[in-house]
Amino acid sequence: MDRSLGAARVATFVYFVLCGTLMGAWVVHIPAVEDRVGISHATLGGLLVLLGLGAFIGMQAAGRLTDRLGSRVVVPAGGVLSGASLVLPGLARDPWTLAGALLVFGFCNGCLDVSMNAHAVHVEKAYGRPVMSGFHATFSVGGVLAAFVAAGAAAAGLSPAAGMTATGVAGIAIAVVSARALLPAAPGAAGPGTADAAGTAPAGRRCGVRGRIWVLAALALMVMLCEGAANDWSALHLKDVLGAPASVAAFGYGTFAATMTVGRLMADRLAARHGPGAILRQGAVTAAVGITIVAFAPWLWAAFAGWALFGLGLSGCVPQLFSAAGHADPAAAGANVSRVAGLGYVGMLAGPAVIGWLTHLVALNHAFVLLTLLCLTTATGAGVLRTGADRTPDPASSSH
Repeated sequence: MDRSLGAARVATFVYFVLCGTLMGAWVVHIPAVEDRVGISHATLGGLLVLLGLGAFIGMQAAGRLTDRLGSRVVVPAGGVLSGASLVLPGLARDPWTLAGALLVFGFCNGCLDVSMNAHAVHVEKAYGRPVMSGFHATFSVGGVLAAFVAAGAAAAGLSPAAGMTATGVAGIAIAVVSARALLPAAPGAAGPGTADAAGTAPAGRRCGVRGRIWVLAALALMVMLCEGAANDWSALHLKDVLGAPASVAAFGYGTFAATMTVGRLMADRLAARHGPGAILRQGAVTAAVGITIVAFAPWLWAAFAGWALFGLGLSGCVPQLFSAAGHADPAAAGANVSRVAGLGYVGMLAGPAVIGWLTHLVALNHAFVLLTLLCLTTATGAGVLRTGADRTPDPASSSH
């Protein structure tokens, strides 16, 4: 294997950890920032919508820029901007400045998110085998790292603003240092002699690819809506429905997150053996079984088992969808990943709100039946992932 390809894979891991750490650094400081600005939970919830809006806009912008300039340019730029903008929420003094800070930070984080996923597709293409799920697993590692960094900063007596500034500065340095190891150009990128470039591909093929991308995006929306619902409602389910104490209820999300991370570490090997379609289909069915157990479990241990299955089942789904989007048309990998990631992110944000709205009609645990239906719908749509066709090794990388 070419050393440059191995170095590019390591650098991609670094950027995924960086993205997870920077976002995690904001999440762990939310209570302190909320107190400093002096806003209610309801106001904070409204402001978080701006974070999502900024991320969505950043994803769309970064997708097009990545196709035009290359991920080697956009990924480090996104990392630098994310590190710099992390400082802003920590400096906010009132709701208006916090709103602007979250919009900017969301935009920059969205740029990093899409561009690093596009580069991950580039690396996967060069390897000629699935590696995407491993990258997504390290994003979760970044969140854990952020928690430890925040704890250390608090122990050292640093204010949230100082802690976020230090994390942001470190992030900028890491983004700059890691840039040299990224691959210079995506395989099959648009250019002279590229038969499938967006401008020269037959109109029928372009329409077919575009339609397939929107199907992938719809599946991502459903899967990430389920993930978002688990993030916000798992602990509350154990506490309010099954009467678990707060210290025990917190492990509901921990169980879900742990099995999701473990599943992503295994998913690449399973996808190489059975194909991405099988991972999506079987994963979605497993998730449906898990959340159905949660919805009707009368015992705490059964609910924990259900959340574990739910996380394990969902773990490999999003990486397969992102990978398929990036491989569908190498000349527009960034734009395609941005569409799938963007709509998926909408689902992530909508999940908690949808479940919350349903609780006005039915009990919280019974509202989870919607997630069962979404998982089963995803399983039926798994055929959109063409086994093998999306991950053929690039001829130029045959020496790797």
